[in-house]
Amino acid sequence: MLVILEVVTTVVVGLMVGVEFSVAFIMNRILDALPEDSRQLGHAHGGRMLGTLMPFWYVGSLVLSAVWAVAGWQHDGAGLVVTAAGLLIVSVVMSVLLLVPINNRNKTWTPDNRPADWKQQLRRWGRYHYVRVAVIIAAFTLLVTALT
Repeated sequence: MLVILEVVTTVVVGLMVGVEFSVAFIMNRILDALPEDSRQLGHAHGGRMLGTLMPFWYVGSLVLSAVWAVAGWQHDGAGLVVTAAGLLIVSVVMSVLLLVPINNRNKTWTPDNRPADWKQQLRRWGRYHYVRVAVIIAAFTLLVTALT
């Protein structure tokens, strides 16, 4: 049963890393290359779509990692799993305190109501997102290492 938990947790976290990596390094660059109105509307739509899904994915990844840490406490790699869970906690806290407030504003913007500093806010979100991606990549790496 522990092996199933380990694999499911690693796959779930790995998929989350892939999505967030593609947002940071592919989707945002595609959206930023569009004309201003399309760019802003694309970011708002992405914020609505992923803003609905990602809280469940982040918390679910954290819960799975915590369950793995408890269930596998006596096994090799438990310290790595605990550290990975700690990094996932950091990613959730970063999300709630830094990224979600910007996203909650962004997802309501239209070309008619967006603030004058909308580009600066999206750049700030992007910088925070890069850090969060690094944190979840580190967590994923620790989980994969714990499997070996």
